[in-house]
Amino acid sequence: MRQPSPPPPQGLYVPARRHNDLVFVSGMTPRRNGVLLHAGQVAADAPAELYEEAVRLATGNALQAAETQLRSAERIASVVSLTVYVNAPPGFTRHSQIADIASRHIQDRLPAVLPSRAAIGVASLPGNAVVEISMIASVSSGD
Repeated sequence: MRQPSPPPPQGLYVPARRHNDLVFVSGMTPRRNGVLLHAGQVAADAPAELYEEAVRLATGNALQAAETQLRSAERIASVVSLTVYVNAPPGFTRHSQIADIASRHIQDRLPAVLPSRAAIGVASLPGNAVVEISMIASVSSGD
């Protein structure tokens, strides 16, 4: 099996770092081939589904970064912790609805246990990304 390429870092850090059977994934934004595809703050009155593509892309990048730390015959067993940063205007309160998109994407890819989660609104994100995803994943042998 070909090892996936990690999303390229946008600064002085590694996309993922393994410690024993845990993989700590740096914040991943909705980039493809290093190009940010979804920028700006979420709109206070827009449905969360409007940001589904951005959240799924950032979450997929985080999972891909975690997979780069796997050895032969290993797999990501579960995501144990998920942090979703939302580029949100003052007064925005629906962070959890946007974070649910990330949780569903993980559940689609790893139908095990849902992760613990934090959904955090911030005034800005790197590159003005709409969302940033960070996670901790557990690794198991491929049996």
